Amino acid sequence: MAVYTIAQLAFTDEATYRRYQAAFPSVFAKFKAEVVVADEAPVVLEGAWPFSKVVILRFRDEAEALRFANDPDYAAIAQDRKAGADAVVILARGVD
Repeated sequence: MAVYTIAQLAFTDEATYRRYQAAFPSVFAKFKAEVVVADEAPVVLEGAWPFSKVVILRFRDEAEALRFANDPDYAAIAQDRKAGADAVVILARGVD
């Protein structure tokens, strides 16, 4: 079953976040996954949304999502994501 990593980010140091963003594609390419959404201007239909960006990544299964989340190369670049944005990141299971 497909799973999704969903991140809501509020930029705190945009230059540092952009460094992470530039490094992301080469690290992400190692995984059986795809970027479904990476939007810095989503339309809020209801409620308050205090973030700068939403990202949704699709993985073939939970094991692959966790392999990505725990990858040492990802951990190295994620330091810039964490320094450049406050984030809420969740793993959600798709519907069969």
